[in-house]
Amino acid sequence: MEIDIFSSQQIISGQPSEKVAQRFERKFFILPKNIGFAYTLLRQVCRPDKEFPQSRVNSLYFDTADLDEHMRSASGDYKKDKIRIRWYDGITDNQAMVPVYIELKSRQGFTSSKQRQKFLVPSTSLMPEQLGSGIIDKSVLIDTLAGFGFFLEKPVQPVIMISYRRYRFNEMQTGVRVSLDYDIRAQAVAVELGRRERAVRLPGGVIEVKGPNLELPKTLRRMRFLDTDWARFSKYSYCIEAFLSEPGGVARFWPSGRIIEP
Repeated sequence: MEIDIFSSQQIISGQPSEKVAQRFERKFFILPKNIGFAYTLLRQVCRPDKEFPQSRVNSLYFDTADLDEHMRSASGDYKKDKIRIRWYDGITDNQAMVPVYIELKSRQGFTSSKQRQKFLVPSTSLMPEQLGSGIIDKSVLIDTLAGFGFFLEKPVQPVIMISYRRYRFNEMQTGVRVSLDYDIRAQAVAVELGRRERAVRLPGGVIEVKGPNLELPKTLRRMRFLDTDWARFSKYSYCIEAFLSEPGGVARFWPSGRIIEP
């Protein structure tokens, strides 16, 4: 059943929410020089996803004025949540309405789950200069999160838009989901965040492995040839840190929390 919500700014059409079962995530930071090698390696041991083998992923992230969720992620808190609105690929001039998803990603330790609900919004609301409005009315965002069982303790606002190229795979022997993300770009939406730079492009990429446990399929253990290790990696915090650091610093483009494995 679809619900039409009318406002003076936009028409939003919502659809029933989806919930992704709890899963374990492992992330591996890939040096810029090794992204092509990483793609080749994954093609040898994984099948491209049948439905969405590749796309550009765009996400508008919400946080408090004090960046509470970023601080929880950066400090490695056991429990953390991310609120975002996500859409895929580019928007063409002839599209009047486009699909977007309100998503709540919840993480406890190494396990995560995701809930999301699909909406149709005017394509004009996704233009860079309009992102500060939040794409979807705030009341709809709050009600949707409440429907997920998540209730805001503080007001949130659009903070940053992150875009990256994603290849999706399934490991041949186990069917475990694997993705390779690269060409990570970020645009500051909150005015106070972009006082030094309005946009950054971050080198490197990340391989994400999502499955029922922490053990890597044997075929994926070849990733040791990529000069990588398991990382406590968050694209959101990665990009926020880049904006908060002084321009010109090399360390701002290196993710924190790398976990060395034997």
